[in-house]
Amino acid sequence: MRFVPTRVHGIIDWLMGGLLIMLPWPLGLGGAGPATAVPVALGVVGLIVTFFTDHEYGIVRRLPMPLHLAVDGVAGAVLAFSPWIFAFADLGWAPYLVLGLTELAAAFVTETSPGDRRVGSRA
Repeated sequence: MRFVPTRVHGIIDWLMGGLLIMLPWPLGLGGAGPATAVPVALGVVGLIVTFFTDHEYGIVRRLPMPLHLAVDGVAGAVLAFSPWIFAFADLGWAPYLVLGLTELAAAFVTETSPGDRRVGSRA
């Protein structure tokens, strides 16, 4: 069941990208190898994908929303399990798991076509 509008997802995308880039430092993990590299890399990729996604807050609307959601799903899974995949769970795992599962869930509940492109849209 897809109930999150792409307009809402687009706003969250921009916020999540910035949050992921900043995440290691408030956690005291800045410069801690994969604990820093994984969220920063996923945040940068997320911002690039969002920039090019065909939704209301995409700047260059070229990537179809289903492709964007697939990237979100993979990125969410990588983020969620990165503390164990990259062996830094002893430094802290909860924020990675929560944010990763949130991103993964968003991939499954966000509408697949932008509201301003649907027939009968009032956007």
